[in-house]
Amino acid sequence: MTRTIAGACLCGAVSFEIVGEFHAFYLCHCSRCRKGSGSAHGANLFSATAKLSWLSGEDKVKSYHLPATRHQRDFCTDCGSGLPREVMQGAMLVVPAGSIDSAIDIRPTAHICCDSRAGWDADLETVPKIGGLPG
Repeated sequence: MTRTIAGACLCGAVSFEIVGEFHAFYLCHCSRCRKGSGSAHGANLFSATAKLSWLSGEDKVKSYHLPATRHQRDFCTDCGSGLPREVMQGAMLVVPAGSIDSAIDIRPTAHICCDSRAGWDADLETVPKIGGLPG
């Protein structure tokens, strides 16, 4: 059975649907993914077979290509949320994990580009965990 996965940006202006399965889920620690996500790493799902359909707001999707690299980031022009993108002339679908609203079964495949990991991104399992906001 083919799976349908729903997703959207933070403000809801852009929504999409993906039909198919993901074959990999990478947590990338390169400096480009850290800058683009504003976090410790990028978290992206990959598929060579899944199909992306925009349900709303496709006109609000902007692509940024870092010159002289393969790095690309697609995002909502209203809220800046990362959005799915097709790369390698459409041969690969890359989907930011945080943009997905549906429950997914795949777990991260690997941490990649760990040689570029931020110095503060080590031994995080020892940092206290808080169920909500602090204070």
